[in-house]
Amino acid sequence: MSILESTRDVMRRDQVWSFLQEHEQKVDISHQVLLYVEGLNLSFDGFKALNDLNLYINDGELRCLIGANGAGKTTLMDVITGKTQCDSGSVYFGQSINLLDKDEAEIAQLGIGRKFQKPTVFEAHTVMDNLELSLKSNKSVLPTLLAVLTGEEYDRIDEVLETIGLKSERMMLAGSLSHGQKQWLEIGMLLMANPRLLLVDEPVAGMTVQEGERTAELLTSLAGERTVVVVEHDMEFVRSIAQTVTVLHQGSVLAEGSMDDIQNNQDVIEVYLGEAP
Repeated sequence: MSILESTRDVMRRDQVWSFLQEHEQKVDISHQVLLYVEGLNLSFDGFKALNDLNLYINDGELRCLIGANGAGKTTLMDVITGKTQCDSGSVYFGQSINLLDKDEAEIAQLGIGRKFQKPTVFEAHTVMDNLELSLKSNKSVLPTLLAVLTGEEYDRIDEVLETIGLKSERMMLAGSLSHGQKQWLEIGMLLMANPRLLLVDEPVAGMTVQEGERTAELLTSLAGERTVVVVEHDMEFVRSIAQTVTVLHQGSVLAEGSMDDIQNNQDVIEVYLGEAP
C-alpha cells in the first residue's frame, strides 16, 4: 500500500470520528436525571430476576449498588447495556432515549461504558497500545494498523494516563501490570470513548488495600464530569466512595440512602447485613 493510500485511510478514520461527534445523539437531562429504570421485570425459567424494579440515577452522581448474590445487580446492568432483553418495563437514557430499542453497540456509542469484574486488557500490547485501540474510531484492520495518531488523540491518551495513574507505565506490556493496574487500565480504555455513564462491576475484588484506596480515589474523581454506578460487595470500599447506596433484594429496590441510612435500615439488617449494627 502506498503512503498516499495509507494517508487516505487515516483521513477517512478521522472523518468518520468527526461525523460521529457531530451527530452524536444528545442526552436530555433537563430534569437532572440521566438514567430512568421503571417497572423492570425479567424472569428466567420461573425465577424472577427483576421484579418491578425502579431506579433513578442523577447526572454526575456516584451511585453504589449492593445486594446478595441473586439480588439482580448484574441482570440490571445486562438490561441497561443491551446484553439481555427484559420482559417488561422501560429504561431511558435521559428524557428521550429508549435504551430498550438499542443493541449493545448502539448503547455503547450513546456513551454508556461497562467494566466487568475480570479485567479484559490486551496483555501482549503496551498500556499505550491498549488505550490507542480503545479510541472511538474506525476499527477495521487496515486503518487500525496504519493509522497515525493526531495531536488531539495523543493529548487524550496522556490525559487518561494521568487520570488512571499509569503515565510511567505507558510503554509496559499490559500483562506485566499488577491486578490493580490492569483494572485501572481497563477503566482508562473505557474513558477513551468518553462515556457519559460508567458501570463498574466489583472494581476492588482481588486488590491490595493500597490498590483499593487508589481505586476509590479514581472513581470519586470521575464522578461529576460523568455518572458512575458501582456494584460492589466490599462494604468498607462502598463506605469510602458512596454518595447514595441502593440495596437490591430479590430483583427490586429494598432501600436507598446514605451508607449510614442503609446500615441502620431494619429491612436491610434482616435480609442483607444479617446482624444489627
